[in-house]
Amino acid sequence: MTTHRTIDVNCDLGEGRTPGERHLETQLMDIVTSVNVACGVHAGSAAVMRQTVRLAHARGLAIGAHPGLADREHKGRREQALSPDFARELVAAQVSDLLAICRTEGARLTHVKPHGALYNMAAGDPALADAVAAGIAQIGPQLVLIGLAGSQLLRAGRAAAGVTVAAEGFADRAYRPDGQLVARHLAGALIEEETAVVSRARSLILHGTIQAIDGSLLQMHIDTLCLHSDTAGAVRLAFALRKMLKQEGITVQRLPHAG
Repeated sequence: MTTHRTIDVNCDLGEGRTPGERHLETQLMDIVTSVNVACGVHAGSAAVMRQTVRLAHARGLAIGAHPGLADREHKGRREQALSPDFARELVAAQVSDLLAICRTEGARLTHVKPHGALYNMAAGDPALADAVAAGIAQIGPQLVLIGLAGSQLLRAGRAAAGVTVAAEGFADRAYRPDGQLVARHLAGALIEEETAVVSRARSLILHGTIQAIDGSLLQMHIDTLCLHSDTAGAVRLAFALRKMLKQEGITVQRLPHAG
């Protein structure tokens, strides 16, 4: 694949439950270019959403909604049976809530990235992906749908009126040979070693390739790279990633549709 020299770095925020976790999220805001804010369903609250928006807006970051399933016990990561209509309304309601907060804070909502199980299910389920994209389109403004590179989410986003898409890649998560993410509870799913994370990010951004868990090589174009705030050593990994990007001459900027 063609080498490219510009990348967005995003992080899921507004999910911290303790003062330490919230402090870590604030530190990450000084390193990433886009943030995805939990909308009070799988995590967060109206107060946390507002504070996260304020902090991100002050830093000039692209601000996105991070809608998830109503399952705080499992942090929105356990799959549920969802009808397309329910999924559409679930997404629309959460995006609408964050949009209202952004407007009162003088900030712009630029994108939407589904969370956890909703993200993974929609990546492989065409009907659910269509419902998620429809829920985003229902809100009105031109929003970017962030989805797994090569997934049904991106296909659905491209087909939805008023929605554009950004392909996402992960350096701290393992991939299956089919390009889907390895389930978090399985061995090898989470990648926390700094050298490995940086090497995988370099390969994704510069060469459009990443090694799957079985050793096969996947090809994918990405527009944005996700770093998880709950990955062990997240701030250290983020600094190491930014150092590599600078050394390689790669420009880090928020999503191109977010300006």
